Amino acid sequence: MAWTKEYLDLVLVPSGLLIMSAYHVFLLYRCLKLPQTTVIGHENHCKKAWVERMLQVEAKDRGLALTTINSTISAATFLATISLALSSLIGTWVAESSHSLFRNSLIYGNTSSSIISVKYISLLMCFLVAFGSFLQCVGNFAHASFLISMPNADIRVSYIQKAVIRGSACWSVGLRAIYFATTLLLWIFGPIPMFAASVIMVVSLHNLDRNVTPLHNFESAKANSHNLFTKINEDLAAVARVTEKHDRSDAN
Repeated sequence: MAWTKEYLDLVLVPSGLLIMSAYHVFLLYRCLKLPQTTVIGHENHCKKAWVERMLQVEAKDRGLALTTINSTISAATFLATISLALSSLIGTWVAESSHSLFRNSLIYGNTSSSIISVKYISLLMCFLVAFGSFLQCVGNFAHASFLISMPNADIRVSYIQKAVIRGSACWSVGLRAIYFATTLLLWIFGPIPMFAASVIMVVSLHNLDRNVTPLHNFESAKANSHNLFTKINEDLAAVARVTEKHDRSDAN
């Protein structure tokens, strides 16, 4: 059997998807077992501390927290809208009978109608996953905003932390789905660009997801601040005693 360019899709496309999937499985393992080595784990550590600090102030003074959450909700809503719009566009394109634009002789690979349909359906699935993930992100952050703004209520910190971390996880899943969609988008122009994009994407994400900054101990920072204020108060009291003693000596 002679080698034809159509076989490239059977080799390079699964290889590219396998590289992307293997990297994200490895990233998931690091997030669960070694979170301090990932940017996701570092951000979750900071978000947990942020929730603790926000609950230490009165409910009426938590406007900054609500503003931060609302900005995240707005960003997630925008990305969900974009994902839905792209899904609708791709669905409309799949429904069309002709795809002559992507049967160009310059595309080195399989350009049959069935493969073109698989390309579009794969893209559609990625954008639908992104849409659902961003919607879940909005729901979790909206729930966190309700809990943070609840007045005169003894709310456990873990409840709000759980909602914020879940929202962040859904945000990450949505972004990863868009990353997969980016590589699949290049598959339209042939398996070689798709495989090259997968390798470049994994190398770039490995550098972006790696964290080398030690996790900050916010409790120690709070203790150090408390000790500093205590020392300042003690010094001021000592100066006041010396001044009072000096005034008494002058009076005698």
